[in-house]
Amino acid sequence: MDLLAPHRSSEFDPDVRFAFVLTPAFTLLPLAGFVDAVRHSADEADKSRQIFCHWEVLGNDLNPVPSSTGLAVTPWKTFNDAADYDYIVVVGGLLDYLGDIPPQTYEFLRDQHSRGAKLVGLCTGSFALACTGLLDGRRAAIHAHHRPEFVEMFPHVVPVENELYVSEGDILTCPGGTAAIDLAVEILIEHCGRSRGMKGLTALVVDEHRSAHEVGRLPYQDLEECGNWRVEQAVKIMRQKLREPDTTEHLAEKLGSTVRQLNRVFLQHASSTPQEVWRDMRLQHARWRLMNSKRTITQISYECGFSDSSHFSRWFKARFGETPRRYRETRLAKQR
Repeated sequence: MDLLAPHRSSEFDPDVRFAFVLTPAFTLLPLAGFVDAVRHSADEADKSRQIFCHWEVLGNDLNPVPSSTGLAVTPWKTFNDAADYDYIVVVGGLLDYLGDIPPQTYEFLRDQHSRGAKLVGLCTGSFALACTGLLDGRRAAIHAHHRPEFVEMFPHVVPVENELYVSEGDILTCPGGTAAIDLAVEILIEHCGRSRGMKGLTALVVDEHRSAHEVGRLPYQDLEECGNWRVEQAVKIMRQKLREPDTTEHLAEKLGSTVRQLNRVFLQHASSTPQEVWRDMRLQHARWRLMNSKRTITQISYECGFSDSSHFSRWFKARFGETPRRYRETRLAKQR
């Protein structure tokens, strides 16, 4: 299924040119949000002509690229036939397929970057860009769920979880989802002016353009803004150490507090102890990984800080009413 059938107009000199590179099992929402914002800014009314903006889909070959949903998009051109672009937009997806990205893709990205094109990473597109080495020493926006993997794989890149998108000059990244719309609008405003750049928001039923420093809510994010510095700092540490949880004693020591003080303020603001909050954060992350990766339950239990899979399964069932295996099977069956 070709979701982006080309509708070109060669009569005009566009203000900005985009090329989309889709990685295996890419996520549809960031691609659709970004390209639809571009499409609306490209023409008057809703005619979809490529007048003020131009876009193409490129690939190492012309074989359809399946998304994480199974819906596929066929590239319009190969890398060998690429033209000149202002932005190369890499759309990432399921991390289990990161190794399936052909080497030619990385070569193309490095070449385009050397020619002056800016690179954009949507969703786990930041992982693909990091694989080129071009992100070393730079900041990159990632989803909080992917922090453990990103830090482990790319120790020379600075992960940013609390911004909708990050601009490092000629490389821009965003964690995906609807944040891709905001990043697209930011780019379109720069090249096409504010009125045209924001033209698509009404059609996309988006209330307003969000700045880079706004971000969607995460589990227990309210505790990071509760006004008590012990709770706020403790939750930030917990989020960074989902794979390696620690004792309340060590957590209190890091904060220059006592266990009694820490338990008291957590019960006051969260109605739970620090260990209960920490465990629930890990369980919610594990639930997300069950549905968004092909990792085994044993791997997920380890990656979310549980001593073994049986221990993990007991806590998971107590929290969500089903074992991890049953939870994954029933929900995946509904998606077929």
